[in-house]
Amino acid sequence: MKIENDIKNGVEALIDVAKKSYEKWSNGGSTIRSEMYERYCDRIKYNPGSKYIKIVSGGGVHSFVVNTDKDKKFKRGDILKAASYNAPARNFARGNVLDGSLENVHWTGVA
Repeated sequence: MKIENDIKNGVEALIDVAKKSYEKWSNGGSTIRSEMYERYCDRIKYNPGSKYIKIVSGGGVHSFVVNTDKDKKFKRGDILKAASYNAPARNFARGNVLDGSLENVHWTGVA
């Protein structure tokens, strides 16, 4: 599934914030922690779909990003918490990748 450059750049910024959050959390300077950080960075990816872009980390879902203008409740770029592996929590947005509101993004997911 193709995604437009503006939302792709926003999703990549979200992933960068998650990586920085992990680096800050794991900042211990040991070789083991460095290896853990590298493994985290290698495993966090995104999978675009028709409605959502799923951000995955290892075997779990980090978050979802709305990838359509046709959602009645959310706007394109809104960041949603994961409710399950295949569905976001649709109660409220945790930020938006297009306007740069990424303060709720952490390495474990979104708050």
